Amino acid sequence: MTAVALSVRDFEAAARATLDPVYADFIAGGARDEITVRANEAAFGELQLLPRVLRGNAVRSLDITLFGGRASMPVLLSPTAFHKLVDPEGEVATARAAAAAGAIMVVSMASTVAVGEIAEAARRACEGADPPPLWFQLYLQPDREITEALVRRATDAGCAALVVTVDSAVLGAGERNRRNGFHDLPPGLRCENLVDLRDGENGHVRQILMSAEFTWEHVDWLRGITDLPILLKGVLHPDDARLAVRHGVDGLVLSNHGGRQLDTVPATLELLPEIAAAVEGRVPVVLDGGVRRGTDVVKALALGASAVGIGRPVMWALADSGEKGVRRLLELLREELDDTLALCGASGVADLTPELVRFPSWGPRSGRVVP
Repeated sequence: MTAVALSVRDFEAAARATLDPVYADFIAGGARDEITVRANEAAFGELQLLPRVLRGNAVRSLDITLFGGRASMPVLLSPTAFHKLVDPEGEVATARAAAAAGAIMVVSMASTVAVGEIAEAARRACEGADPPPLWFQLYLQPDREITEALVRRATDAGCAALVVTVDSAVLGAGERNRRNGFHDLPPGLRCENLVDLRDGENGHVRQILMSAEFTWEHVDWLRGITDLPILLKGVLHPDDARLAVRHGVDGLVLSNHGGRQLDTVPATLELLPEIAAAVEGRVPVVLDGGVRRGTDVVKALALGASAVGIGRPVMWALADSGEKGVRRLLELLREELDDTLALCGASGVADLTPELVRFPSWGPRSGRVVP
């Protein structure tokens, strides 16, 4: 356990020192040469902040509202699988920490605790107050009855939105996992949301089926079976963003799956201006990928994101010190975000606009769009 974590990087180092190297590689790794994994973080370093001064911003507001649900800051916990790989309480510990911080947690379909139990843990952590919204991540399944059953489980648990991952026509090639021979959960762990979807199914991760057959018609079908807001996670092309809006999608999670699916796609931050322009403010856009600092959050919001998601940092903090670690992680990001707002002359996240960032190396030759 790290003594006093002062940054996300402290948690990363502590987790790598603590975890079985196979599990550490599973968390850190990406597809093929991991070019996109590195690009996600590097893009934030290329983008510069250009602060304003003398703005009278002694009081700053970090709150956001998404789909009628309030959160204490624009930092969501992205869906990550298998929390019990790194902590005995798994997603229960994560949910308690998120609830205490007032942060939205997106529960993975492949969580090692059932979504209903996660939701109950969040409610208990709030001691009678309303917990922050809980969302559920979903892979569409070829068997529509299975998808419907998963949607019912999420709805019954009180989830406030569905985050549908659409970038997984096939499973990305993680060469670290292949070299390590990591394909299954260890004995005693299973994907609890998958248990008893059919007779005899015991929650094995191989029950999650990837398929290249899915089309926009499947999104229309899903829209017809639930009243929950639907966000598509993994839309990278502006034309697909426009199609999503036309098909009644309620939001987008701009994500390249942390570089775990198709390698060499651009960093999500690079694509954010194009995606924001494509949706024209009609739906919120959550940026996922490479966020490690409060300055990263400000940069993403300045370019049009409504919020950001963090994935690997949550796993690192959980591996280091369980619920306490995730609480500290969220405290750090909140402190950094608030400091950055103060130093940028912003009174709140609503003040963040493209004028606060500059792109010294982002020009026409790079193919990146400058607002």
